[in-house]
Amino acid sequence: MARKTKEDPNEVLAEITPNTSRRVAAVGMAGALGTLLLLIAGMRPPADLGWLAFLVIFGALCIWLAVAMWRASSHVIALTRSELREVGGRVLTTVDNIERVDRGLFAFKPAGGFLVKLKTPVGRVYAPGLWWRAGRTLAVGGVTKRAEAKEVADLISVMLTKRDAT
Repeated sequence: MARKTKEDPNEVLAEITPNTSRRVAAVGMAGALGTLLLLIAGMRPPADLGWLAFLVIFGALCIWLAVAMWRASSHVIALTRSELREVGGRVLTTVDNIERVDRGLFAFKPAGGFLVKLKTPVGRVYAPGLWWRAGRTLAVGGVTKRAEAKEVADLISVMLTKRDAT
């Protein structure tokens, strides 16, 4: 007689690890743009004070984005039987709150990633280059590995199919 084992809800089924080359390129481009704008503002300031303020503010925001992206993209995203979460960190969403997964060609999704439509809205969170969540939409991708993101999206789809069949 076969024994039925209880499935562990915290068992990691798949992980999405940021791609090092994409991470360095994204952070480098944002940092280079910010540095270039600040250099232009410092070395050849425009006569109009409005343009100078634009260069300084936008340059500082680009450098802030580069630092925030470097920190956020150091995390690994893990799919368990009960939730999608950062390893050792925040919960992106629970599997029970997922309505559907969209990996379509015309979906407004990050590069190499996927969209998750949630049943109930959750707060806004932005981890630049890795994932963002606003209302009923969760987007995963950016500096992630395309194959790993596809695997996680497919596993979520299978989990939803099993959930809806019962």
